[in-house]
Amino acid sequence: MAIIPSALSPLSRTVDSIIPDRYLVSLQENLVRAGMYVKASELLTLVILGGIILGVIIFFLFSLIGITPILGGIIGFILPGAGIFLWLFFMMERRVDSIEQSTPDFLRQISSLLRSGVGIETAMEDISKHGRGPLTDELKRAVIEIKIGSTFEDALLSMSERLKSKNLDRTFKMILEGRRVGGSLSDVIETVAEDLRAVLALKRERKANVMMSVMFLIIAAIVAAPFALGMIMSYSTFIGKLGNPNPLFDSAVTAASGYIIIHSIIAGLLIGIVMYGSARKGIKYAILLAPAAFGIFYVIQSLAPMLFGF
Repeated sequence: MAIIPSALSPLSRTVDSIIPDRYLVSLQENLVRAGMYVKASELLTLVILGGIILGVIIFFLFSLIGITPILGGIIGFILPGAGIFLWLFFMMERRVDSIEQSTPDFLRQISSLLRSGVGIETAMEDISKHGRGPLTDELKRAVIEIKIGSTFEDALLSMSERLKSKNLDRTFKMILEGRRVGGSLSDVIETVAEDLRAVLALKRERKANVMMSVMFLIIAAIVAAPFALGMIMSYSTFIGKLGNPNPLFDSAVTAASGYIIIHSIIAGLLIGIVMYGSARKGIKYAILLAPAAFGIFYVIQSLAPMLFGF
């Protein structure tokens, strides 16, 4: 699916030739995992152009309001890429969650078809033809892989590997093990479906129970600390204008900026631990919170003197 006009195709080909293939392939896999069927080099082309345009706009805007224009240019250039990739990250998580929620019903359908005498590969193909949603897309891909020579086991495991879901990986491995040892596969799949449904219900309950803690961490990271330190820096500026400059003011601003960034990163990692039991899952929140917290701190520090007449 093309997302850029033909006039920008030469630029897209240039990006395609400059960036190493392994990075483009990795990005393309993540795009497919997020349900975005676009070419990676075209998306990067739009991100670069958007960054240049927004960087120029914010550069002149910062010049007009008296803030360091180079900083505005850097922020503007980074924003489109950061926004796109953060959105992509959340889309991947949302799609995986949607597939997990649909899997128990899919397994029950498979179990019913097996009881009627249909083979499991045929059952998968039949469901993929009549279903909708991200799980159906993954099933269609698995069915195609089987048709071109992959085994049922390889197709199912490659699906869980693409989605990077521990719940689905565990579920598919249980089904494959049940198929290997023999017995009633329909009963095995029915049991696995109920087990997965219970696991997902427990996961939703845990998320609901920790939302207050998560909100506290978010408010502390992007509101309380940046606002408080920004007002302190503004007050120090006011004192300096009265003839009592603080010789450590520049160092204090640097230290406050570093503290806010570190504090927001730690808060993001804690959110991952609280919600998912894994600090690695919190990296996406840390990436989002750190620039937001620093941006609020910088705005408060810069605009508070004008708002309060310091």
